[in-house]
Amino acid sequence: MKNTIIVSAIVAVAFVLGLGLLGSAIKNRNQSTQTISVTGLGTKSFTSDLITWEGNFSRTSFELQSAYEQLASDRTIIEQYLVSKGVKTSEMVFSAVDIQKQYSYSSDAQGNSSRTFIGYLLLQKVSIESKEVDKIEGISRNITEIINRGVEFTSAPPNYFFTGLSKVKQEMIAEATRDARGRAEKIAENAGASLGELHKASTGVIQITAPNSTEEYSWGGTYNTSSREKEASITIKLEYEIN
Repeated sequence: MKNTIIVSAIVAVAFVLGLGLLGSAIKNRNQSTQTISVTGLGTKSFTSDLITWEGNFSRTSFELQSAYEQLASDRTIIEQYLVSKGVKTSEMVFSAVDIQKQYSYSSDAQGNSSRTFIGYLLLQKVSIESKEVDKIEGISRNITEIINRGVEFTSAPPNYFFTGLSKVKQEMIAEATRDARGRAEKIAENAGASLGELHKASTGVIQITAPNSTEEYSWGGTYNTSSREKEASITIKLEYEIN
């Protein structure tokens, strides 16, 4: 009997506490927290300090061995030329040789098609990565000397990169954060309120374009590599409580 009274008392107390918690939850639900969301922008201009460039050369011959020998000779000429311009051999990377069989195609009066072997085409590529941007940029624009030495050489446009991008991104995030907070403070001031605690923060992707360009931003981030001079931007969205 005594145990039954104790159990009943515990149940009653739990019921009262439950009602109290439910009432508090309903009260808090009706007291919605007011927030304000703002977006800040951080920008930075900088000059690339790393360049990559590649050139392609090829030889054609009916004899595979002959084509190999000619291509090897071309490679030596190219390597010697680049070294004479101050390029380190450690900065040069020659790709594996790509071998392609070449055919000519024809059809007779009855519409039967045929093909004729016309030789082997051997292709190879040289790539350079260097922090001496001016030097490699100049070489990429002046390949006439290589061609004048009998090499069938084509130059691709160089690509430009920046090795200090991580630091630049941190600086832009800091700038974007200050910009966003300044906007939030101004809005709150005009509304006769004050900023409370930071409720949420999210950072956008970095966008890197050429200066004064019309390049479109991408949701995954843009990285222009064709321009030596670059402009970067990033956004940050902050959500503050309003008091």
